[in-house]
Amino acid sequence: MTVLNTSAIRTDFPALRRTENGIPVAWFDGPGGSQVPQSVIAAISGFLTRGGSNHGGAFTASRDSESTHEEARSAVADLFGVRDDDYVHFGMNMTSLNFSLSRALAADWGPGDEVVVTRLDHDANISPWLRVAADTGATVRWVPFNTSTYRLDLDRLAEAVGPRTRVVAVTHASNAIGTIVDVAGATRIAHDAGALIVVDAVHYAPHGLIDMAAVDCDFLVASAYKFFGPHIGAMAGRGQLFEKLDAYRVRPAPATGPGKWETGTQSFEALAGVTAAVDHIANLSDEDGGRREQIVAAMAAVKEHAVHLGRRFLDGLPEPVTVFGITDDLTARTPTFAIEMEGFSARRLATELADRGIYVTDGDYYAMEVMSSLDRADGGLVRIGFLHYTADEEVDRLLEALHELAGNA
Repeated sequence: MTVLNTSAIRTDFPALRRTENGIPVAWFDGPGGSQVPQSVIAAISGFLTRGGSNHGGAFTASRDSESTHEEARSAVADLFGVRDDDYVHFGMNMTSLNFSLSRALAADWGPGDEVVVTRLDHDANISPWLRVAADTGATVRWVPFNTSTYRLDLDRLAEAVGPRTRVVAVTHASNAIGTIVDVAGATRIAHDAGALIVVDAVHYAPHGLIDMAAVDCDFLVASAYKFFGPHIGAMAGRGQLFEKLDAYRVRPAPATGPGKWETGTQSFEALAGVTAAVDHIANLSDEDGGRREQIVAAMAAVKEHAVHLGRRFLDGLPEPVTVFGITDDLTARTPTFAIEMEGFSARRLATELADRGIYVTDGDYYAMEVMSSLDRADGGLVRIGFLHYTADEEVDRLLEALHELAGNA
């Protein structure tokens, strides 16, 4: 059984040595973007140092770019647990990829067709569907989450899905309050109605095991900069569905295969970084086997570390702090906590913590519907996120700062 060695992991991340005003920085803004290990930095700089060329050339540098591209597809396939016929392709980020997908899926929609979105989602899995619904005359069905339990009720989802539903869009985990969604259950509901399902796994990717083959979702999107990689997005989905869809592309681009969805020249150096990021996750495991098997073991250890940190954090909070999210079962959430503290606006609390070298985010984090549902649209909440490189001592330091501020409020 793999157990994380947080001290060893931290030595691989140069950014964790950053200081501010002579104070070591504690990075709790991971939900907005993780830091990257030295191996990822080396992979990106190594590609650029060797020199890269575009695809299609009759020389080795061009072939190197092609192999870098394919290696990244293979790495993401292992991370996502794809099926044999799935395509993996890349784009600027999850948002851009989802806008392209929504436009392609909605090409034949019209009045009477329906799309289902949830109020637990990041806007990147809401606005693309609102836009195509407005363009085509389709109806948008909204699914709320329970603001008392902070969970997405699949019975409410089932009520919203019907014979005219074309797509169900759902998050794997909330980037605001950490709730993990039963994606397999949501997929069954969508498929039973003859609908497709699109899963936003951006926030979930560094925290839990993605298994497309097991949950059987149709499309899944994530961004590598959330799982210790560079700023690039990755989408996987059923190859037969991608083949049927019409992609907006230049005429010389491939007409079939995942390449038809990759507009323009890809960032080959970023693709090298993607492979290194996935390998970093796999290398957290001390298990034998292939990369996918190592990822499975590594993510189990990551989950255990997250539950440990989450309990340490929740048990040590001062009384004036309110947590918006699941607190009774830390396996049902990611270690991402939305809080407020009596006497402080979200921005003031974030600023006070920043002055102490503690980085947190505040606002709505593009989870506008979550904040509206919680009646916190004005100013939002403070978000604190833990990752596999978060140390106990950092959590204790955060708690100490919150107690100090609570006492001075």
